[in-house]
Amino acid sequence: MNDSTLKTKVAIIGLGNIGKAVATNLTKGKQPVILASREIEKSKAFANELGNLAIAKETADAIEEADVVIPAISFGALKDFFKTYSAELDGKIIIDVSNPIAPDGNGGFKKIIGENESAASILYEFVPKSAKLVKAFGTLGAATLLSDAFAQPERKVLFYASDNTNSNNAIEDLISSSGFDPLHVGGLDTAIRIEVFGDLHQFGPLGKTVTLIEGKSKLTNV
Repeated sequence: MNDSTLKTKVAIIGLGNIGKAVATNLTKGKQPVILASREIEKSKAFANELGNLAIAKETADAIEEADVVIPAISFGALKDFFKTYSAELDGKIIIDVSNPIAPDGNGGFKKIIGENESAASILYEFVPKSAKLVKAFGTLGAATLLSDAFAQPERKVLFYASDNTNSNNAIEDLISSSGFDPLHVGGLDTAIRIEVFGDLHQFGPLGKTVTLIEGKSKLTNV
């Protein structure tokens, strides 16, 4: 039996910078991925770049086949995504990688939701009730996701937040396959800490990737 048949089936929807970075890291870690985007030919081309662990499918088919769905699309498009594919998302683990930001007109970015609101908490209301929402893979910029994956001699951390701990083993396996050490920060009510400008995000007070020991020390600094 091919080992890939025993792996969690992962669909990455959207092939912007973050989607491509996550897909690249997962396949480097021998994790098969299903790729989907608005243009199937672009999905096929990128799948070919990644090799035989990546396949391209139409969005609905990719979601239906997967155990874990990673919609790597903008925060503003996610509500419609959940509505459009609510049937296909039934019972899935959904990983939210989004950060609710937009250009601020001065060369930087600003939050497009309240200062004390988190994307995960808002999106939770739109996710199918039978699905499990997890916040992960969005705590680093795309370039850093690629450059710091599989670091030696010590791996760097990817923080994640989840309410349903039954899915944590699957999430931690994926984070490990992508070249990072997983570290659970708490339930979705803590997701704001690992979203942009949060204290555990690269583009917040943390300002960098950290090792597991360093990451654990940061968790107590609320």
